[in-house]
Amino acid sequence: MHILTTPGELVRPQQADWQVELRQAVRDGRELCRRLGLPSERAGPAGQFPVFVPPSFLARMRCGDADDPLLRQVLPGAEETVEVPGFSADPVGDAAAAWQAGVLQKYAGRVLLVTTGACAVHCRYCFRRHFPYQELPRGDAAWEDALATIAADTSISEVILSGGDPLMLVDQRLRWLLERIAAVPHVARLRVHTRLPIVIPTRVTEELLAAFSALRLPTTVVLHANHAQELNDQVARSVDCLRGAGVLLLNQAVLLRGVNDSVVAQQTLSERLLAVGVLPYYLHQLDRVTGAAHFEVPVVEGKQIVAALRERLPGYLVPTYVQEVPGEPSKTVL
Repeated sequence: MHILTTPGELVRPQQADWQVELRQAVRDGRELCRRLGLPSERAGPAGQFPVFVPPSFLARMRCGDADDPLLRQVLPGAEETVEVPGFSADPVGDAAAAWQAGVLQKYAGRVLLVTTGACAVHCRYCFRRHFPYQELPRGDAAWEDALATIAADTSISEVILSGGDPLMLVDQRLRWLLERIAAVPHVARLRVHTRLPIVIPTRVTEELLAAFSALRLPTTVVLHANHAQELNDQVARSVDCLRGAGVLLLNQAVLLRGVNDSVVAQQTLSERLLAVGVLPYYLHQLDRVTGAAHFEVPVVEGKQIVAALRERLPGYLVPTYVQEVPGEPSKTVL
Protein backbone atom coordinates (compact mmCIF):
# COMPACT_ATOMS: atom_id res chain seq x y z
CA MET A 1 0.00 0.00 0.00
CA HIS A 2 1.42 3.35 -1.09
CA ILE A 3 0.02 6.85 -1.29
CA LEU A 4 0.72 9.67 -3.68
CA THR A 5 1.54 12.99 -2.00
CA THR A 6 2.94 15.11 -4.82
CA PRO A 7 3.34 14.19 -8.49
CA GLY A 8 5.88 11.41 -8.79
CA GLU A 9 6.35 10.99 -5.04
CA LEU A 10 5.27 7.77 -3.36
CA VAL A 11 5.26 7.50 0.42
CA ARG A 12 5.04 4.20 2.25
CA PRO A 13 3.19 3.93 5.54
CA GLN A 14 5.62 3.99 8.47
CA GLN A 15 6.50 0.88 10.41
CA ALA A 16 7.73 1.24 14.00
CA ASP A 17 7.67 5.04 14.28
CA TRP A 18 4.43 5.00 16.25
CA GLN A 19 6.00 3.01 19.09
CA VAL A 20 8.89 5.48 19.23
CA GLU A 21 6.36 8.28 19.59
CA LEU A 22 4.75 6.50 22.50
CA ARG A 23 8.08 6.29 24.29
CA GLN A 24 8.67 10.01 23.65
CA ALA A 25 5.27 11.14 24.93
CA VAL A 26 5.09 14.01 27.40
CA ARG A 27 3.94 12.69 30.77
CA ASP A 28 3.88 15.84 32.87
CA GLY A 29 1.55 18.83 32.62
CA ARG A 30 4.24 21.31 33.59
CA GLU A 31 6.56 19.96 30.91
CA LEU A 32 3.73 20.23 28.40
CA CYS A 33 3.32 23.89 29.30
CA ARG A 34 7.05 24.50 29.10
CA ARG A 35 7.22 23.11 25.56
CA LEU A 36 4.40 25.41 24.50
CA GLY A 37 5.88 28.51 26.13
CA LEU A 38 3.21 28.71 28.83
CA PRO A 39 3.57 29.24 32.59
CA SER A 40 3.89 25.91 34.37
CA GLU A 41 1.15 26.88 36.83
CA ARG A 42 -1.37 26.46 33.99
CA ALA A 43 -1.12 22.73 34.67
CA GLY A 44 -3.20 21.33 37.50
CA PRO A 45 -2.77 18.02 39.30
CA ALA A 46 -3.28 14.98 37.06
CA GLY A 47 -4.26 12.74 39.96
CA GLN A 48 -4.70 9.07 39.05
CA PHE A 49 -5.20 9.89 35.35
CA PRO A 50 -1.71 10.82 34.18
CA VAL A 51 -0.79 13.17 31.34
CA PHE A 52 0.15 11.44 28.10
CA VAL A 53 0.72 13.44 24.89
CA PRO A 54 2.81 12.11 21.97
CA PRO A 55 5.05 14.49 19.99
CA SER A 56 3.00 14.49 16.76
CA PHE A 57 -0.13 15.63 18.58
CA LEU A 58 1.82 18.20 20.58
CA ALA A 59 3.25 19.61 17.33
CA ARG A 60 -0.27 20.62 16.22
CA MET A 61 -0.78 22.87 19.24
CA ARG A 62 -0.18 26.61 19.04
CA CYS A 63 2.74 27.83 21.14
CA GLY A 64 1.83 30.49 23.69
CA ASP A 65 -1.92 29.86 23.39
CA ALA A 66 -3.38 28.65 26.67
CA ASP A 67 -6.77 28.23 24.96
CA ASP A 68 -5.50 26.05 22.14
CA PRO A 69 -8.31 23.51 21.46
CA LEU A 70 -5.94 20.55 21.38
CA LEU A 71 -4.15 21.59 24.56
CA ARG A 72 -7.45 21.98 26.41
CA GLN A 73 -8.24 18.33 25.70
CA VAL A 74 -5.09 16.99 27.37
CA LEU A 75 -3.87 19.49 29.99
CA PRO A 76 -5.13 18.76 33.52
CA GLY A 77 -6.67 21.66 35.38
CA ALA A 78 -7.74 22.38 38.92
CA GLU A 79 -11.36 21.96 37.76
CA GLU A 80 -10.84 18.19 37.65
CA THR A 81 -10.65 18.03 41.43
CA VAL A 82 -14.06 19.65 41.93
CA GLU A 83 -16.82 17.18 42.78
CA VAL A 84 -20.01 17.97 40.85
CA PRO A 85 -23.36 16.26 41.53
CA GLY A 86 -24.49 14.01 38.68
CA PHE A 87 -20.95 13.13 37.59
CA SER A 88 -19.69 9.62 38.35
CA ALA A 89 -16.92 7.11 37.70
CA ASP A 90 -19.13 5.03 35.36
CA PRO A 91 -21.40 7.49 33.53
CA VAL A 92 -22.40 5.13 30.68
CA GLY A 93 -23.17 2.00 32.70
CA ASP A 94 -20.22 -0.14 31.61
CA ALA A 95 -20.32 -2.19 34.81
CA ALA A 96 -23.97 -3.12 34.35
CA ALA A 97 -23.35 -4.07 30.70
CA ALA A 98 -20.42 -6.42 31.40
CA TRP A 99 -20.95 -10.02 30.31
CA GLN A 100 -17.54 -11.06 31.51
CA ALA A 101 -14.13 -9.43 31.85
CA GLY A 102 -13.56 -7.19 28.84
CA VAL A 103 -16.88 -7.94 27.12
CA LEU A 104 -19.79 -5.48 27.18
CA GLN A 105 -23.22 -5.70 25.59
CA LYS A 106 -25.47 -2.65 25.63
CA TYR A 107 -27.35 -3.01 22.35
CA ALA A 108 -29.01 -5.95 20.62
CA GLY A 109 -26.85 -7.87 18.16
CA ARG A 110 -23.62 -6.12 19.13
CA VAL A 111 -20.87 -6.81 21.63
CA LEU A 112 -17.93 -4.62 22.53
CA LEU A 113 -14.50 -5.88 23.49
CA VAL A 114 -12.46 -3.60 25.73
CA THR A 115 -9.21 -4.81 24.22
CA THR A 116 -6.73 -2.77 26.26
CA GLY A 117 -6.52 0.03 28.78
CA ALA A 118 -3.76 1.80 26.87
CA CYS A 119 -4.28 4.93 24.76
CA ALA A 120 -2.00 7.09 22.62
CA VAL A 121 -3.26 10.24 24.33
CA HIS A 122 -5.05 10.85 27.62
CA CYS A 123 -8.08 13.02 26.95
CA ARG A 124 -9.22 14.71 30.15
CA TYR A 125 -12.92 14.09 29.36
CA CYS A 126 -12.46 10.32 28.81
CA PHE A 127 -15.55 8.47 30.02
CA ARG A 128 -13.43 5.40 30.86
CA ARG A 129 -10.79 7.27 32.85
CA HIS A 130 -11.92 5.31 35.94
CA PHE A 131 -12.54 1.95 34.19
CA PRO A 132 -11.08 -1.14 36.00
CA TYR A 133 -8.64 -1.99 33.21
CA GLN A 134 -6.65 -4.20 35.58
CA GLU A 135 -9.44 -6.78 35.24
CA LEU A 136 -9.07 -7.17 31.46
CA PRO A 137 -7.86 -10.48 29.99
CA ARG A 138 -4.07 -10.61 29.59
CA GLY A 139 -2.59 -12.31 26.53
CA ASP A 140 -4.25 -14.06 23.60
CA ALA A 141 -5.23 -17.17 25.56
CA ALA A 142 -7.13 -15.06 28.07
CA TRP A 143 -9.50 -13.92 25.31
CA GLU A 144 -10.57 -17.48 24.47
CA ASP A 145 -13.57 -17.37 26.82
CA ALA A 146 -14.82 -14.12 25.29
CA LEU A 147 -14.39 -15.46 21.75
CA ALA A 148 -16.18 -18.67 22.73
CA THR A 149 -19.07 -16.62 24.12
CA ILE A 150 -19.37 -14.71 20.82
CA ALA A 151 -19.21 -17.94 18.81
CA ALA A 152 -21.95 -19.54 20.92
CA ASP A 153 -24.43 -16.64 20.57
CA THR A 154 -25.84 -16.50 17.06
CA SER A 155 -27.70 -13.25 17.84
CA ILE A 156 -24.38 -11.38 17.66
CA SER A 157 -23.87 -9.90 14.20
CA GLU A 158 -21.34 -7.16 15.00
CA VAL A 159 -18.23 -7.04 17.14
CA ILE A 160 -16.82 -3.68 18.22
CA LEU A 161 -13.22 -3.28 19.33
CA SER A 162 -12.69 -0.48 21.82
CA GLY A 163 -10.53 0.32 24.82
CA GLY A 164 -8.45 2.21 25.71
CA ASP A 165 -7.56 2.04 22.04
CA PRO A 166 -7.47 -1.28 20.18
CA LEU A 167 -4.75 -0.02 17.82
CA MET A 168 -2.41 0.10 20.80
CA LEU A 169 -2.14 -3.66 20.26
CA VAL A 170 0.83 -4.53 18.08
CA ASP A 171 -0.03 -5.60 14.54
CA GLN A 172 0.57 -9.31 15.07
CA ARG A 173 -1.69 -9.52 18.10
CA LEU A 174 -4.37 -7.33 16.55
CA ARG A 175 -4.40 -9.45 13.40
CA TRP A 176 -4.83 -12.60 15.49
CA LEU A 177 -7.85 -11.08 17.20
CA LEU A 178 -9.37 -9.83 13.93
CA GLU A 179 -8.97 -13.22 12.30
CA ARG A 180 -10.55 -15.02 15.25
CA ILE A 181 -13.57 -12.73 15.17
CA ALA A 182 -13.90 -13.04 11.39
CA ALA A 183 -13.88 -16.83 11.71
CA VAL A 184 -17.23 -16.76 13.57
CA PRO A 185 -19.81 -17.43 10.81
CA HIS A 186 -22.66 -15.35 12.22
CA VAL A 187 -20.53 -12.22 12.78
CA ALA A 188 -21.32 -10.02 9.77
CA ARG A 189 -19.61 -6.75 10.66
CA LEU A 190 -16.56 -5.48 12.47
CA ARG A 191 -16.11 -2.04 13.97
CA VAL A 192 -12.95 -0.51 15.42
CA HIS A 193 -13.08 2.63 17.55
CA THR A 194 -9.71 4.36 17.59
CA ARG A 195 -8.02 7.72 18.04
CA LEU A 196 -4.57 6.51 17.03
CA PRO A 197 -4.63 7.40 13.30
CA ILE A 198 -5.47 10.95 14.44
CA VAL A 199 -3.01 11.24 17.31
CA ILE A 200 -0.12 9.23 15.82
CA PRO A 201 -0.73 8.87 12.07
CA THR A 202 2.26 6.56 11.62
CA ARG A 203 0.27 3.88 13.46
CA VAL A 204 -1.24 3.06 10.06
CA THR A 205 1.41 0.55 9.04
CA GLU A 206 1.54 -1.79 6.06
CA GLU A 207 0.92 -4.70 8.42
CA LEU A 208 -2.21 -3.04 9.79
CA LEU A 209 -3.49 -2.32 6.29
CA ALA A 210 -2.86 -5.92 5.24
CA ALA A 211 -4.79 -7.17 8.28
CA PHE A 212 -7.83 -5.07 7.37
CA SER A 213 -7.60 -5.93 3.66
CA ALA A 214 -7.56 -9.67 4.36
CA LEU A 215 -10.77 -9.72 6.42
CA ARG A 216 -13.96 -11.19 4.99
CA LEU A 217 -15.98 -8.82 7.18
CA PRO A 218 -17.05 -5.32 6.15
CA THR A 219 -14.95 -3.19 8.47
CA THR A 220 -15.74 0.27 9.81
CA VAL A 221 -13.12 2.34 11.58
CA VAL A 222 -14.65 5.06 13.75
CA LEU A 223 -12.09 7.79 14.33
CA HIS A 224 -12.23 10.43 17.05
CA ALA A 225 -11.33 13.99 16.11
CA ASN A 226 -12.88 16.93 17.94
CA HIS A 227 -11.34 19.84 16.08
CA ALA A 228 -10.19 20.52 12.52
CA GLN A 229 -6.73 21.43 13.83
CA GLU A 230 -6.20 17.74 14.60
CA LEU A 231 -6.49 16.79 10.92
CA ASN A 232 -3.14 17.70 9.42
CA ASP A 233 -1.55 16.36 6.23
CA GLN A 234 -0.05 13.36 8.01
CA VAL A 235 -3.49 12.34 9.22
CA ALA A 236 -4.87 12.81 5.70
CA ARG A 237 -2.24 10.46 4.28
CA SER A 238 -2.93 7.77 6.87
CA VAL A 239 -6.67 8.06 6.32
CA ASP A 240 -6.07 7.66 2.60
CA CYS A 241 -4.20 4.43 3.28
CA LEU A 242 -7.07 3.08 5.38
CA ARG A 243 -9.54 3.90 2.64
CA GLY A 244 -7.31 2.06 0.19
CA ALA A 245 -7.57 -1.01 2.43
CA GLY A 246 -11.35 -1.02 1.96
CA VAL A 247 -12.24 0.41 5.36
CA LEU A 248 -15.29 2.63 5.85
CA LEU A 249 -14.22 5.70 7.85
CA LEU A 250 -16.50 7.62 10.18
CA ASN A 251 -15.79 10.20 12.86
CA GLN A 252 -17.28 10.74 16.25
CA ALA A 253 -16.62 13.86 18.27
CA VAL A 254 -17.53 15.01 21.74
CA LEU A 255 -19.06 18.45 22.26
CA LEU A 256 -16.57 20.15 24.58
CA ARG A 257 -16.66 23.55 26.23
CA GLY A 258 -13.74 25.65 25.02
CA VAL A 259 -12.79 23.18 22.29
CA ASN A 260 -15.52 22.91 19.67
CA ASP A 261 -18.62 24.52 21.20
CA SER A 262 -19.34 26.87 18.29
CA VAL A 263 -20.99 26.61 14.91
CA VAL A 264 -17.78 27.67 13.18
CA ALA A 265 -15.69 25.00 14.93
CA GLN A 266 -18.19 22.27 14.12
CA GLN A 267 -18.63 23.38 10.51
CA THR A 268 -14.88 23.55 9.96
CA LEU A 269 -14.45 20.10 11.49
CA SER A 270 -17.09 18.54 9.23
CA GLU A 271 -15.68 20.17 6.12
CA ARG A 272 -12.13 19.13 6.97
CA LEU A 273 -13.25 15.57 7.70
CA LEU A 274 -14.80 15.28 4.26
CA ALA A 275 -11.68 16.77 2.67
CA VAL A 276 -9.57 13.95 4.13
CA GLY A 277 -12.13 11.23 3.34
CA VAL A 278 -14.04 10.75 6.60
CA LEU A 279 -17.77 11.23 7.17
CA PRO A 280 -19.08 12.87 10.37
CA TYR A 281 -21.05 10.25 12.32
CA TYR A 282 -21.83 11.25 15.90
CA LEU A 283 -21.49 14.38 17.95
CA HIS A 284 -21.67 13.12 21.53
CA GLN A 285 -23.03 15.04 24.44
CA LEU A 286 -20.36 14.78 27.14
CA ASP A 287 -20.53 11.62 29.21
CA ARG A 288 -20.75 12.87 32.78
CA VAL A 289 -17.58 11.31 34.13
CA THR A 290 -16.06 12.53 37.38
CA GLY A 291 -13.45 15.20 36.69
CA ALA A 292 -14.88 16.45 33.38
CA ALA A 293 -17.74 18.73 34.42
CA HIS A 294 -15.94 21.83 33.15
CA PHE A 295 -16.18 20.46 29.59
CA GLU A 296 -19.97 20.15 29.63
CA VAL A 297 -22.05 22.16 27.16
CA PRO A 298 -25.80 22.37 27.92
CA VAL A 299 -27.94 20.24 25.61
CA VAL A 300 -30.01 23.24 24.58
CA GLU A 301 -26.83 24.93 23.35
CA GLY A 302 -25.74 21.78 21.52
CA LYS A 303 -29.10 21.62 19.74
CA GLN A 304 -28.70 25.21 18.63
CA ILE A 305 -25.27 24.45 17.18
CA VAL A 306 -26.55 21.43 15.26
CA ALA A 307 -29.58 23.35 13.97
CA ALA A 308 -27.25 26.04 12.64
CA LEU A 309 -25.10 23.38 10.98
CA ARG A 310 -28.16 22.09 9.10
CA GLU A 311 -28.65 25.55 7.65
CA ARG A 312 -25.03 25.74 6.48
CA LEU A 313 -24.12 22.20 5.41
CA PRO A 314 -25.56 19.33 3.38
CA GLY A 315 -27.16 16.66 5.53
CA TYR A 316 -24.35 14.15 5.14
CA LEU A 317 -21.95 16.60 6.81
CA VAL A 318 -24.11 17.15 9.89
CA PRO A 319 -23.28 14.60 12.62
CA THR A 320 -26.11 13.07 14.62
CA TYR A 321 -26.19 14.70 18.06
CA VAL A 322 -26.53 11.89 20.61
CA GLN A 323 -26.24 11.02 24.26
CA GLU A 324 -25.55 7.64 25.80
CA VAL A 325 -28.09 6.94 28.52
CA PRO A 326 -27.35 3.82 30.60
CA GLY A 327 -29.93 1.08 30.10
CA GLU A 328 -31.44 2.50 26.92
CA PRO A 329 -31.55 0.16 23.86
CA SER A 330 -29.74 2.68 21.64
CA LYS A 331 -28.05 6.06 21.68
CA THR A 332 -30.55 8.84 22.42
CA VAL A 333 -30.81 11.36 19.59
CA LEU A 334 -30.97 14.89 20.95
